[in-house]
Amino acid sequence: MAQGSLKKDRALFLLFLFTVFFLFSCSRDEPIEVPRNMILFIGDGMGEAQVIAGSYFGTGIEEGLSFQQFPVRGRVTTFSADSDITDSAAAATAMATGRKVNNGVLSVAIPGDGKPLETILEQSMRRGKGGGVVTTTSSTHATPAAFVSHQPSRIDVAAIAHDILYGSRPTLLFGGGGEGMNSVAAKGAGYTVVTDRLSMMNVNLQDLPVSGQFGESHMPYEYDGLGELPHLAEMTQKALELLSTNSMGFFLMVEGGRIDHAAHQNDGERLVREVVEFDHAVQIAVTWAEEHKNTLILVTADHETGDLEVIYPNGEGKVPVLHWGSTGHTGKRVPLYAWGTGAETFKGDQDNTDIYRRLRWFLDQALP
Repeated sequence: MAQGSLKKDRALFLLFLFTVFFLFSCSRDEPIEVPRNMILFIGDGMGEAQVIAGSYFGTGIEEGLSFQQFPVRGRVTTFSADSDITDSAAAATAMATGRKVNNGVLSVAIPGDGKPLETILEQSMRRGKGGGVVTTTSSTHATPAAFVSHQPSRIDVAAIAHDILYGSRPTLLFGGGGEGMNSVAAKGAGYTVVTDRLSMMNVNLQDLPVSGQFGESHMPYEYDGLGELPHLAEMTQKALELLSTNSMGFFLMVEGGRIDHAAHQNDGERLVREVVEFDHAVQIAVTWAEEHKNTLILVTADHETGDLEVIYPNGEGKVPVLHWGSTGHTGKRVPLYAWGTGAETFKGDQDNTDIYRRLRWFLDQALP
């Protein structure tokens, strides 16, 4: 049987499983609670081994990270429309729109008619909610771009930036600058521009929408120091502060993008520190959500990078002994952790498109 047929059969089987699960869930005596706020954390390139490595470094134990304590866990398949091994553009598009696309494609129907696919962030904003994106990569990089742009090629950063500023227009977008994004264009589109930690912290409701452009490309690794630039946890905290002013709620995507870059380089020193900072951002969200009910927090990955294996720990604050099998992406399933309102619907094995379907279902149920 051809590889394409196998892939289609697998996708249909996963869709069948999701439908059975969905109908079973909806038939229970107790209704499923619907979150007002939905926060999706994506650790780019973060497979199970990357999580464990970060936990050993940050806490000294295998399961010490905050999101490893979440009550609901699952595993996610990540294949794209044209490959068993996805790239970030196709994987993020699947989570943002529920559609499988070819590698390199950002939220347009390829294969298909090439038309834009409305994202969960855009749908949320169309219904009156706030919409935000936070990343440690450049703002126009593949994963954030899939939620706020529609382009047949992830490398067309100028077109991606135009989509962001004049198309989707998120309430806020914090990340690295450059790569098609610049302060002049953002200000011309009506955005307040901030370029360092202090100016970001001073932003208030009257300044929205806001574009955080921190540096001229990807933000520095934690290992190398950020100087006057904000950490991922700080960007997340500010995003929550601003988005929570919307009484209708919000959708927020937070990406630990440099986890993937460290894994491509097989750089354990930088990898573990990126995972730990990613976890700090998750903990910020949990602390916030404990005081703001009706919030769902998901933590997952777009794909695994590096075919990583943790051999044994070295103790807290030390990089565990690691074995890298690749410098590229793999087709491994990635973990999913869920906490808060509606978290129970994410338990078990699923496809990355199912993440969108459930978020969209929640969004539809929240309509007046």
